[in-house]
Amino acid sequence: QVQLVESGGGLVQAGGSLRLSCVASGRTFSWYSMAWFRQVPGKEREFVAAISKSGDRFNYPDSMKGRFTVSRDNDENTVYLQSNGLKPEDTAAYYCAAQRGDVLITNPKAYLYWGQGTQVTVSS
Repeated sequence: QVQLVESGGGLVQAGGSLRLSCVASGRTFSWYSMAWFRQVPGKEREFVAAISKSGDRFNYPDSMKGRFTVSRDNDENTVYLQSNGLKPEDTAAYYCAAQRGDVLITNPKAYLYWGQGTQVTVSS
């Protein structure tokens, strides 16, 4: 199995930027497509972005396009989420996830491996 550890969250003012990282270990990173989700207490986990195994395909919900960019470095076993123009409603715990398939699925149930999450708080 693969282990995932996120970092890079924190407190940022509205309009600011953050770059989240997720480092994988335990298996060959390029075997997995990767995704980012976010969740606030009491709500379902929300899809933010996904990237294919080779990093040449992406999937974003319309609400995230233009502000969030996912990328990966297979040599460094790391997936990134660049978040720009942050809004208070982006406040959430952000999770990276991995799955063996290469169809960029938005349903969190498709992802078998998860990190522990990193908190992003956007102040107004």
